[in-house]
Amino acid sequence: MLSPLLGPAKQEISLTVNGAPRTIHAFPMARLLDVLREDLDLTGTKEGCGEGECGSCSILMNGVLVNSCLIPALQAIGSNIATIEGLANDNRLHPLQKAFLECGAAQCGICTPGMILAAVHLLENIPQPSLEEIREGLSGNLCRCTGYLQIFDAVAKASRNEVAD
Repeated sequence: MLSPLLGPAKQEISLTVNGAPRTIHAFPMARLLDVLREDLDLTGTKEGCGEGECGSCSILMNGVLVNSCLIPALQAIGSNIATIEGLANDNRLHPLQKAFLECGAAQCGICTPGMILAAVHLLENIPQPSLEEIREGLSGNLCRCTGYLQIFDAVAKASRNEVAD
């Protein structure tokens, strides 16, 4: 059976999400964002613009920062996906999550998950970034609430390991 918008019938899609193997049935052209939110109940990933411009839906896919609103589910077969839900370990917040709280870098919450994952990606590649590198590393993510200074401060604080336990 064909769906007029999503193509052929649902098919089995196996991937690893936050370290756990998952198999779902989804339309091949369904957005990975929708699969994560609706099929896997991982609602931390947010939809902002739906066009890959705001970064609210940012996730790590095979270690690369991507906008999940632009990725068809079929492209994610066999992928290793990390979402905001996978950052905390044993109910302990990731240092970036703590830094965002300590610096007041999270307000409305729409951009926060994508911003944190962009920061994780940045710090994995540049452990001690300059302010300019932080700005560039987060440049694909838009925030309408904070004015960015608190976000930049949070990333810098986490990179210096100055987050409270």
